[in-house]
Parts: sequence; structure tokens; C-alpha cells
Amino acid sequence: MNQNTAPSLEQALDVIERQCPDARAGLPEPLFLAVSRLTPLVNVDLLVGDGAGRTLMTWREDRFYGPGWHVPGGIVRFKESWATRIAAVAAAELGAQVEADATPLAVFELTAPERDLRGHFITLAFRCRLRTPADPARQAPAGGRPAAGQWAWFDELPPDTIRQHGIYRPLFSSGADTGRKP
Repeated sequence: MNQNTAPSLEQALDVIERQCPDARAGLPEPLFLAVSRLTPLVNVDLLVGDGAGRTLMTWREDRFYGPGWHVPGGIVRFKESWATRIAAVAAAELGAQVEADATPLAVFELTAPERDLRGHFITLAFRCRLRTPADPARQAPAGGRPAAGQWAWFDELPPDTIRQHGIYRPLFSSGADTGRKP
């Protein structure tokens, strides 16, 4: 396309907006990835604890972070409350309902300096408790390699945690995940 026939930025944005009439429902992946190259994303992470001092983590294997344990979390949608996103993450990643504290336990800036796609997050970490049990069909096998989407309880951050979630190590050791103040 030559310079004279290229759409203006306003025209290009009009096309994009017509492809995504309601951003509250989420963005089409190409648009979401483009946005993630332009601005930090706001997400919630769920520190789901139990009375025994353990924290639930889920196994992920994706092109952005590779295989490893991570704290369940998700990107807040346009005009979505963090409470709604917390409930959606608990349902999607754990097959459960959680009760979350009203305010974040911690706020972190997470970056992946080696890449631009999905490379910068403002993370709101919430202390949560299960209201319903995590889906037993998704429980990781003891001693074996978990599959993507499986969960397990941990007393401390496991060594095969994705690098960016190393920030949670002090919260595991302080008991913040169980309702005790760090």
C-alpha cells in the first residue's frame, strides 16, 4: 500500500473499534496482543490459602511464560470490577468460588524485559479463601508432572514457579496466604 492510499490512524481505529463493539466482553486476541505492546495491563492474582498455611497454584504452559507453577490470575476487562475478575479467575482456573479480601494485599509491577507482547503488568494481589472446593478433576498428580490447568497446594513457592511469580516468595514464608498479617 502506498502512502496515498494508507488509512489514517483515525480510519484504522474505526475499523478496529467495529471489530470489538463491547470491550467488556474481552478483546479479540490480535487486538489484545497489540494493546499489550502499547500499555501495561492490569491484572488480579489470587493468593488462595487454607487454614494449614498452604497456597493454591496452577500449572501453566504457554508461549509467553513457558511451563511452571503460577498464582491464578487474569486481566481485568474494560469496566469490569476486580471482584468480578477474581470470581471469573477462580471459576476458570480452579473450578471454584472464592471469597477475596476487599482490597489488595499487595501491588506489584511485573515485567518481562525480553519481550514486548504481554510484557508489562500492574498486578493486584488478593488474599482469598475457597468458598467451594477446587475441582478435584483438575488436581495435579502427586509426584508427577502436572498438565496445563491443574492445581496443587504448596507450603512454599515451588522451584519450578514461573520466574515472574518469584515475587510471591515473601508472602508464602510470611503466612500472608492464610489470613495472618505478614
